[in-house]
Amino acid sequence: MTAGRLCFGRGAVEQITDLLSGMGFHKAFVLADQTLEHIGHVRRVRNALTAVEGMEVAVCLHGGAEPSIDDALKCVQAAQQAEPDLIVGLGGGSNIDLAKVTATVIAHGGSPKDYFGFNRIPGPIISVMAVPTTAGTGSEVSHSAVLTDGQADVKVSTLSRFLRPSLAIVDPSLTDTCPRQVTADSGIDALVHAVEAFTARRFTEMQAAPAEARAYEGAHPLGKLLASEAIRLVGRSLQRVVSQPDSKPDRDNMALAATYAGMAFSNCGVALVHGLEYPIGAMVHCSHGAGNGTLLPYVMRFNLPERTAEIAEIGRMLGCVDAEADATDLRQAERTIDWIVDLRRQIGIPDRLREYGLTVDALPSIASRTSEIERLMTLNPRQADVDDLLQILRDAW
Repeated sequence: MTAGRLCFGRGAVEQITDLLSGMGFHKAFVLADQTLEHIGHVRRVRNALTAVEGMEVAVCLHGGAEPSIDDALKCVQAAQQAEPDLIVGLGGGSNIDLAKVTATVIAHGGSPKDYFGFNRIPGPIISVMAVPTTAGTGSEVSHSAVLTDGQADVKVSTLSRFLRPSLAIVDPSLTDTCPRQVTADSGIDALVHAVEAFTARRFTEMQAAPAEARAYEGAHPLGKLLASEAIRLVGRSLQRVVSQPDSKPDRDNMALAATYAGMAFSNCGVALVHGLEYPIGAMVHCSHGAGNGTLLPYVMRFNLPERTAEIAEIGRMLGCVDAEADATDLRQAERTIDWIVDLRRQIGIPDRLREYGLTVDALPSIASRTSEIERLMTLNPRQADVDDLLQILRDAW
C-alpha cells in the first residue's frame, strides 16, 4: 500500500493545478513553516492551489522539526477555523505528519493522543496531499505520523491505513535548497528505513505476532524489492549530494530513494533502530534521521547472526563489497557495516550517542522504554530483551 496517487519528478509541483482540478476540493489548508515561507516553497504551492477553479487557500506556518503534541494542537486549532476539505503537508516528514494528525482530529474530534498506536482511527480522514521538501522520511507514502510526548519524554506514533495521503507530489527541486546537514540527516534516514525493511522479521512469521505488531506485514518480496532500489540509490548518491549539493541528478536519486524506502518500511516494518531512537530523540532533541543514523551500525551488528546473508547483499547493493568467490557472507556483511560507519562520518552523523549530550545514566531507562514498543521489538529479526538493548546502547554510547 502507498499514497492514493503519486506524482514524481522535477516540476511536479506545477502539476498540482491539473491534478486537483475536477476533484471537488474547495478549501485547502497548507501546513508549512517559516523557513519554507522564506525560501518561496509556500508561494509555489499556494499559487498552484489558487489556480484551481473555486479553490480557497489558507496557510498555517506552525510546522517545524520534531513536533510535539502541543504543536499539533496549534495546527488543529488553525485548521478548525479554516474548515478545509484538503490539508496540504508541505515540508519534511514532521510537517507531513502534522498534516496527517490535523486531518485526523478535524475528521473525528478529540485529541492527537486519542489515536496513538495502531488502528485507532475509526474511518477516513480529511484528504491529505503530501509535498515533501526533504529526501528521507517517506511520510508522503506511509501510514504513520510521529509526535513527541514531552511529558513522557518519548516519541509516539499513530499508525492507520487512513493516514496514507490521498496524493503525494514528490518534486526533487524542492530539496535543492536543503542545508547540508538536513540533506545528510534525512538521507541516512532513508537508508535506515530501507535496511530495516529489508532485514525485518519475515512476513511468513507475522501470523503469530501480537496485534500491535501487525501494523506492519514483515519483510516480503515486493517490499524488499522497493528497499533494494532505495539502498542502491543511496549508495550511489548520498555521499555525493552532501558534498556536492548542487548535483541535481543526485537530488533526484535521493528523493526517489526516500519514496521507495517509505513504501518499503510502511509495509514491511521498522525495528530496533527506530525503537531505540524514539526515547533518545525525545530526550536530547536530535533530528530523527541523525539519531537513526548513529544507531544503525550498532543494531546491524546485533542482528548480524540472524541476517548475515541479507546484510552482505545490502553491501553489494550499496556497491561497497564485491561478490568475489573467496569472501564469505560474514566477511562481506562485516565490510558492509564498516562502510556504513565510514559513510556516517563522511556526511557528519555523530558516531556516539554521547555526542548528543546523552548521559550514560539514561541508558537503562531508554532500554526499558524501547522494550515496551511491542510492534518494533517484534519486527526485529533477532529478538532482544532489556539486557540486549542496554548492551546495544552501551556500545553506541
